[in-house]
Amino acid sequence: MNLTEAVIDTMVRQAMDAIKNAYIPYGGIGVGACALASDGTFYTGCNVENSIPRLSVSAEEVAMYKAIADGKREFDGLVVIADVKHPFIPNGAVCQLLAEFDVPEVVMADMSGNVQHVELKELLPHGIRINANTALGSGQ
Repeated sequence: MNLTEAVIDTMVRQAMDAIKNAYIPYGGIGVGACALASDGTFYTGCNVENSIPRLSVSAEEVAMYKAIADGKREFDGLVVIADVKHPFIPNGAVCQLLAEFDVPEVVMADMSGNVQHVELKELLPHGIRINANTALGSGQ
């Protein structure tokens, strides 16, 4: 795995800071994320809830969308953290977003310092990536 301990520590701290901006009037659990673009730029995000659940946005999505809007397309990893009793695991939709951009590593953490570092393929072994060589549902 490419993320060093020092980089992960920086990403965790930035994700923790991002939680302060979470808009969580319904679920009450703030989540923060930090995406690392391959050029070394960090992008943070927090979750934003909405009274219509499908309009809510996860912290991971916010971090990735900020990076993508800034022109980034290559990433080294993503950290996600929440104030829960175990490392926070991204949902399937987030994992699929990460697969779309080939984010290789995911670091899941909680505010107590518990950290779990995995490759994305461990969380989403059959992610779908559409490109010139594969088609949706082709099984390739």
